Amino acid sequence: MSAVLQPAFDIELFDAPLGAEILGLDLNHPLSPRAFDRIHKAHLEHHLLVFRDQRITPQQQVDFSRRFGRLQIHVLRNFQLPSHPEVLVISNIIEDGKPIGLGDAGHFWHSDLSYKETPSLGSMLHAQELPAEGGDTLFANMHLAWDTLPAALRFAVQGARAEHSYLAQYEELRRRNPYRPPLTPEQIAEVRPVMHPVVRTHPETGRKALFVSEHFTTRIVGIPADESRALLAELYAHSVLPEHVYRHRWAPHDLVFWDNRSLMHLAGGTPDHLRRKLYRTTIEGDTPF
Repeated sequence: MSAVLQPAFDIELFDAPLGAEILGLDLNHPLSPRAFDRIHKAHLEHHLLVFRDQRITPQQQVDFSRRFGRLQIHVLRNFQLPSHPEVLVISNIIEDGKPIGLGDAGHFWHSDLSYKETPSLGSMLHAQELPAEGGDTLFANMHLAWDTLPAALRFAVQGARAEHSYLAQYEELRRRNPYRPPLTPEQIAEVRPVMHPVVRTHPETGRKALFVSEHFTTRIVGIPADESRALLAELYAHSVLPEHVYRHRWAPHDLVFWDNRSLMHLAGGTPDHLRRKLYRTTIEGDTPF
């Protein structure tokens, strides 16, 4: 019996500095190479794609994610989906006195896994349970941030490198969230600090983007600490100006796929008494240059 062919689908751009919606696509059905190529090109052009009402299984999410590259396993193994270690559970739900997922993910602006030698190419987040209010995710276009960076700041960061560390805000997050576990020595060894360019080049499009974040960037290498803090503060503030940001208001079964080489993101916050659960897969990229 032949596989069901996908019907033609449409791509509708958002009235925003990034993002597009894929209309008429059901990821339960196989994607032809031509359809996949179209999605890939749209992802590179718009940096974030929203696939509406995708009633897919975790395995289908993993399989779709793998078409873009190798998947990365998060250092917090206790928040993996038990049946699928490639899936990180993002949730504020407490069951039997324990969190079922990472409840404070995205508290600070960041690009996923920028603290790795090979940071993430992109992440997919699939809505499982959504709150009646709150729970939005904000995305900032770091290409636009670079393109509009004042000349003095451009000059200051040309050729600069910065340190990224998973531990940068970890204890602050633990102070805010008693459920975030202490890291073992083995986990700390897994996330040793790395150095990346402050301005990275997208490996597929050649576009420049700022590549620093308040969550994981600790310092700019080779300048005094006070100058580093001041320069990073200016870069952070410029990156998240309203004209660079798209706010995603989740709808049931949304699957959102964004490019971590092009964007930062931030969790908008969910009231504690409302349940929120999403499944995240993360695709490995390459060494920034």
